[in-house]
Amino acid sequence: MIYLISYKPLWATMSEKGVSTYQLLQKGIDNHTLQNLKENKNITMLTAEKLCNILNCCVGDIVEFINENNGT
Repeated sequence: MIYLISYKPLWATMSEKGVSTYQLLQKGIDNHTLQNLKENKNITMLTAEKLCNILNCCVGDIVEFINENNGT
């Protein structure tokens, strides 16, 4: 099985909590990382931890793994 990373939950969580990308920048998430998130590229666990702390959420609220074979 091949799994793809999706940060779709991140954008939903940010919207739900009223947090903008500008606010992430102010709290130490850099432009390169934001671009990686937008392109569903890998991020470090340290970055995931920072996002979870900023958004006061769990990792499942920012990332999901999609099975490339069946879309779930």
